[in-house]
Amino acid sequence: MEYSSNQVSKMSGVSARTLRYYDEIGLLKPARIASSGYRIYGQAELDTLQQILFYKEMGFSLTDIRKLLSAPDFDREQAFMNHLAELSKKRERLDTLIETVTKSIAALRGEQTMSDKEKFRGFKQAMIDENEHQYGTEIREKYGEEAIERSNARIKGMTHERYAEGERLRQEAEDTLKAALEIGDPAGELAQKACDLHGKWLAVFQPEYNKAYHKSLGELYVADERFKVYYDKIAPGCAEFLRDAINIYCAG
Repeated sequence: MEYSSNQVSKMSGVSARTLRYYDEIGLLKPARIASSGYRIYGQAELDTLQQILFYKEMGFSLTDIRKLLSAPDFDREQAFMNHLAELSKKRERLDTLIETVTKSIAALRGEQTMSDKEKFRGFKQAMIDENEHQYGTEIREKYGEEAIERSNARIKGMTHERYAEGERLRQEAEDTLKAALEIGDPAGELAQKACDLHGKWLAVFQPEYNKAYHKSLGELYVADERFKVYYDKIAPGCAEFLRDAINIYCAG
């Protein structure tokens, strides 16, 4: 069965304008163009659109989705299995957060007690799940399965004070980094302070921290587009500036 772009839009919730954009960037081409000029979509295109929406739900960029779908070894069934695994993790994470909120309400009402550790359990699990989703494959290949599992277990067992300290250091490091970037000197006092804070933040979650590890992460922040996007949201050019500053910091 074939559908016009308007029919596909109503069926999927994706606007006709977005469908045109997907066509323009080569993400989802229509099966054919009718004599009237309307885009016509068939079953194969609907299946592809479904995959696009699943990947978007998982947080993938359109660029990454296009690479995945155009890969010669793309397996639709395996893609569904991967989607199911990711959705199951997301459900577990939401269930944990719901449980945390429910217990917090009950504690406020005096109906039950809630330990400090329980207050942060859902957030720590969310951090682990997000890291696994974004960078799991790469970091496991680079640092090994055992090291990552050990790191995840450490985060789960972290006291709420230590977790809060990590979040404070991360925010202070990023604020300092942004200010240092405005000055523009990676060897400057402010940039080196940002690196020191950044290193202390890393050490909260990775007690085996050393400068060689820190330096390798600096290179990764530029080489891996996902890290680069994260740091460049702080300020344009931030990833490369941080990499340069870390290299100087670690050489000292």
